[in-house]
Amino acid sequence: MRICNATSADLSKLLAFREEAAAWLGALGTDQWRRPYPADRLLATIEAGVVFMVRDGDATAATITLTPEAEDGLWSDAELSEPSMFVNKLTVARTHAGQDLGGRLLDWAGDRAHRSGATWLRLDAWTTNEPLQRYYLRHGFEHVRTVTEGGAVNGGPRVSGWLAQRATQPVNHKFVDETTAPKPLRRA
Repeated sequence: MRICNATSADLSKLLAFREEAAAWLGALGTDQWRRPYPADRLLATIEAGVVFMVRDGDATAATITLTPEAEDGLWSDAELSEPSMFVNKLTVARTHAGQDLGGRLLDWAGDRAHRSGATWLRLDAWTTNEPLQRYYLRHGFEHVRTVTEGGAVNGGPRVSGWLAQRATQPVNHKFVDETTAPKPLRRA
């Protein structure tokens, strides 16, 4: 399997991934990702070069967004002063489920973050999705805290505020990495 930068041609595939994941999560009893993600926002992240796709032959197996920017209101100023990269929208196609492809993507993200000069690989997960939280803990993340207030819509309750992190390090993720070289992080 190979990993490469997403292009604008991947937009419809990424939106379909999101819908597939939302349906699967709904069947598991969670409302995570029930709201459709705005296509224009997704396209902007693709164009920013922070969205990556895993290809298995001609099939798209998974996607991950890895960015140096944190969502507002989640991490403290002291945490934000530490060099970090942030995982978002990790999604594995149901056709490739059960192969720990998500775990390999987290390893790839930690490796890429390390090569960028980051100390931490960080993420926020759905506050009510305990199986997902346990998944991240099994993959070496440590729970930092859960933020429940100050959501993006009118400052109301936050749904994605379970914060976790793990140290970055070089890892053999076993992907053929065709991505552009990571940019060094700017120091605070």
